[in-house]
Amino acid sequence: MIVLKSDEEIRLMREAGRITARVLQAIRDAARPGVSTAELNFLAEKILEQYGAQPVFKGYSFGNGMPPFPATITACLNEELVHGIPGSRFLRDGDLLTIDCGSRYEGYIGDAAISIGVGDAGDEVQQILQVTEKALHVGIAQARAGNRVGDISAAIQAFVEGEGYNVVRGYGGHGVGRTMHEDPHVPNYGPAHRGAKLRPGMTFAIEPMVLQGKKDVITLPDHWTVVAKDGKLTAHCEHTVAVTENGPEILTLL
Repeated sequence: MIVLKSDEEIRLMREAGRITARVLQAIRDAARPGVSTAELNFLAEKILEQYGAQPVFKGYSFGNGMPPFPATITACLNEELVHGIPGSRFLRDGDLLTIDCGSRYEGYIGDAAISIGVGDAGDEVQQILQVTEKALHVGIAQARAGNRVGDISAAIQAFVEGEGYNVVRGYGGHGVGRTMHEDPHVPNYGPAHRGAKLRPGMTFAIEPMVLQGKKDVITLPDHWTVVAKDGKLTAHCEHTVAVTENGPEILTLL
């Protein structure tokens, strides 16, 4: 069931989104060679605490015997696509780092992700970062009342594949509001003009997940970290978006 949000609920999601954006900006500034992903997680925790927000990811589980996620952010490096667990690994010059963060403020959630190059990242890293960021905004542009979820999905897929990359199949965007995962599911692939019709008050995360190589992924033994099966680079960008009478509004901005 898709939950339409009131103006007041969208205002609270905007506040949650702003806090999430502050976390991601702080991590962007702090991510340099020699810094551990655990340090970035600690930084995120302190910022959420400062603004009176709670981490959404920590303790989250998809069920089916899956262990709860143990951290405030997800931290992925290079071939790791999503759900990486921060820990003792140190960033290296040239790494591709992806950070996802969800914050809850006054009961509402802001969910966003960034991919960045660490230090002197090479051309391959820079190119996939540019394609992924552009794909996010291509998708957001389709989040207009009267369109359908499939219009977002098809636009992302067409752009990414047109640039010579692939989009993952098993993971995608999702409705978000009081809970982390609401309807509708927002894939990064599929035909246009299909799926739920977009209406003002709908809020969801749009999150292109882009692979340099083939679209196949596997999950590591930690039960969380999803990686490219062929070991090639991946990137992931995300914003929480509201459908309004005047077009899409990004809720996870500073």
